[in-house]
Amino acid sequence: MSSSLEIWEYPQSKEIYMLAGWRQWADAGSISSGLPQYLVKQLDARKIGKIKSDGFYLFQIPGTHDLVRPVVKYQEGFPLSLQTNENEFFFAGDEERGYIIFLGDEPHLNVETYIETLLEAVQELKVRRVVGLGGVYGELPYNKDRLVSAVYSDKKLKAEMQALSVNLSDYHGGASIGSVLSKRAGERDVEYVSFYAFVPAYEFTGSAQGGNSIRIENDYLAWLNVMRRVRYMLKAEFDLRDLEEKAERLIDAVDAKVEELENSAPQLGVKEYLKRLADEFVEQSFNPLDEVWEDELRRLFEKFDDTEEK
Repeated sequence: MSSSLEIWEYPQSKEIYMLAGWRQWADAGSISSGLPQYLVKQLDARKIGKIKSDGFYLFQIPGTHDLVRPVVKYQEGFPLSLQTNENEFFFAGDEERGYIIFLGDEPHLNVETYIETLLEAVQELKVRRVVGLGGVYGELPYNKDRLVSAVYSDKKLKAEMQALSVNLSDYHGGASIGSVLSKRAGERDVEYVSFYAFVPAYEFTGSAQGGNSIRIENDYLAWLNVMRRVRYMLKAEFDLRDLEEKAERLIDAVDAKVEELENSAPQLGVKEYLKRLADEFVEQSFNPLDEVWEDELRRLFEKFDDTEEK
């Protein structure tokens, strides 16, 4: 085992899946960092291992103050805490099904070694499939289901992804940690899929007043949209009612912010702009119950046709 990998508990579930996120570049709406933390808490997951941080992170970058430095907190000269980079594995599950939640910090250095170590952990823990989580900011309605794109490590997974109401990414540009992992996982015959949800962000200009922007930091609706797909894909029993309530409260909060901006700076045309976005937006909702009912109705009609023929 790699010297960077430390695992002190090996779950024995018959099927084990991993959900992976990072404090990273592609973390709009905190989908990559906040959602894994939320799942750890909701599932009451326990820590079972980690990737040691040695060799993967910079201490400082010349010309910057504290962009990448660890964060220390003192009280009367005594160090109470030191916040460093962490890459941790958590587990929740039973004898039949197990879920490993991985939450890490996107590495600054030795990315290939980091990826190799993570994939070694996947194989050591007998993970059947890894699901990556990410987010990207964009201009889209805040009160409609988020667009979700997907990447995958094996061409055999394409049809399965298409059934999840996602856009199969044609992105060409700088790679996130999830993008590198997707490529390297495929080279090692590891099943990896990653969902990237688009998170609303608006910048309004033309006002001398501050606060004329909207950016959703914790996009619970995006979390919900991603987790509905994850739950269906993995045939999991995640309870999403709490996320549904959080998503409703989020929309109410943005409604209030829109009213505030419209009243304080009507020249920005905030409501008109958002209405235009909504009118031009094609919503891609994913409701697996609809698919279940369609399948049942199809079977009923087929049965009816068979009876008619007889």
